[in-house]
Amino acid sequence: MSAGPSRVCLGIGCDRGTPEATLERAVQEALALAGVSGSAVEQVASITLKADEPGLLSLAARRGWPLRFYPAAQLAEVPVPHPSETVRRHTGTPSVSEAAALLAAGGANAAALCVEKHRLRGDDGRHATVSVAWAGAGAVCAREMP
Repeated sequence: MSAGPSRVCLGIGCDRGTPEATLERAVQEALALAGVSGSAVEQVASITLKADEPGLLSLAARRGWPLRFYPAAQLAEVPVPHPSETVRRHTGTPSVSEAAALLAAGGANAAALCVEKHRLRGDDGRHATVSVAWAGAGAVCAREMP
């Protein structure tokens, strides 16, 4: 269990058409890595390109998590530990999950990330990436990163 704040924000990126079950599995794995439960989730965030993604919308609605979307240009301004040129080519920003988690958590302090970029390729072949950030602009992760 982490010694940090008890509320977290999730940033989620995924392939188009990623099923809710794959997203749920990726989220559960990331929350386990952070040492928190789903009840600690304050907000979920992603890129505006995913605002119509059925699996993501369904997951957030079922779990009762507020969902927020950021434009690529805003996400691109957030310094992240693991930028990706592949993500930039497809979305216009080098980070979706890390940047969205940080913005939802109230800032762009990469030290707030307690799970930087958890990747999962589901049994369906779809990819999901989940990042977890402590909520609150001044929050920092209190555990050692692997």
